[in-house]
Amino acid sequence: MNWAVSGIGATSAVGADADEMFAGLCAGRSGLRELSGISPKPYRGQYAYQIHDHPNGEDVPGRAGAFVADVVEQAATQAGLGSDLSEVPILIGSGLRESRTAELHWRDRHGLGELTADDLHFGIAMRERFGATDTHTVANACAASVYALALAADLLATDQADSVVVAGVDVLTESMSGVMERVHPVAPERMQPFDRNRAGVMMGEGAAAVVLTRDDRVDRAPLCRLRSVEVGCDAQHDTAPSPDGFAEVMRRAHSAAGVVPSDIDLVMLHGTATLLNDETEALATRSVFGIDAGVPLMTAIKSMTGHTGGASGVMGVVSAVLSMRDAVVPPVVGLDEPVEEAAGFRIVTGGAARREVAVAQVNALGFGGMNTVAVLEAANR
Repeated sequence: MNWAVSGIGATSAVGADADEMFAGLCAGRSGLRELSGISPKPYRGQYAYQIHDHPNGEDVPGRAGAFVADVVEQAATQAGLGSDLSEVPILIGSGLRESRTAELHWRDRHGLGELTADDLHFGIAMRERFGATDTHTVANACAASVYALALAADLLATDQADSVVVAGVDVLTESMSGVMERVHPVAPERMQPFDRNRAGVMMGEGAAAVVLTRDDRVDRAPLCRLRSVEVGCDAQHDTAPSPDGFAEVMRRAHSAAGVVPSDIDLVMLHGTATLLNDETEALATRSVFGIDAGVPLMTAIKSMTGHTGGASGVMGVVSAVLSMRDAVVPPVVGLDEPVEEAAGFRIVTGGAARREVAVAQVNALGFGGMNTVAVLEAANR
């Protein structure tokens, strides 16, 4: 596999586009803010990593669709696809989709009238904005957008498309806020991936997109290349990740990319700050990397963006692409005492790290044992 990444886009609580977000990440800027658009009264947790675009503090329907349309436009423009995507497949990974619109309709806060399936389908937003006729949504929890990336690679490999837009998006909902209340005995004040004192995950809002293009169809220098993307579902447990299942997918990704652990310069960790995920991810990484576990720099951007759900995988891809471009890796914020399982890892803390990145690995895991790993290579390698 050797597909060109020809365009990127992103929006999050840290920045409104890919460059602004990456600058914020490298500066260690946190997107944590008081809840907006959702009443904080029922919840112990009063903060989230939200995009604050709520008029008069009130939420509005269709935000997820609007965010994903914005990042698709960013990526398509950079890739030279223009605004007409009628011949370009768009694959969108999302955990919650337009659930917030459904919640608002149920409460009838905005007099929305009758709600139809079209109001909840990203394909409608893509058709209205870009004339897109081939849009699909993948809902594989937090691994959704990297699953979509794998599907895009298959479309290119089977000559079903010359370019594919891959995106991910999620926004905060009341129902998910309620779920978070049941997950943690104490509401976390911030996300601290891989820290001994982490209290758990916190939700973030955001969207990200990349354009994958066949090398023979790229009319400009690619940002980087996708060397492999591997997916798996070990179904070990509904919510508890399996280190063996994740390690197996990591090994397959390295093999498919033609790399060994010592070739990896950067690992974009999934890093959700949950008690099980961080330790599992660290154990799987140590199992695969072995004596080379201290070779790559590692980071976890959810410490600043929050957990952006189905968008988080492609958001990691966007960050990895920009690390390659700028030779800088964002830090993990709030990591003061690393967990024992991560001992010896070169996790970036205390400020961004300067390093040439030729090969990067992006991890994304989801409930049900859904494991994904993508390997990217600098265009000039």
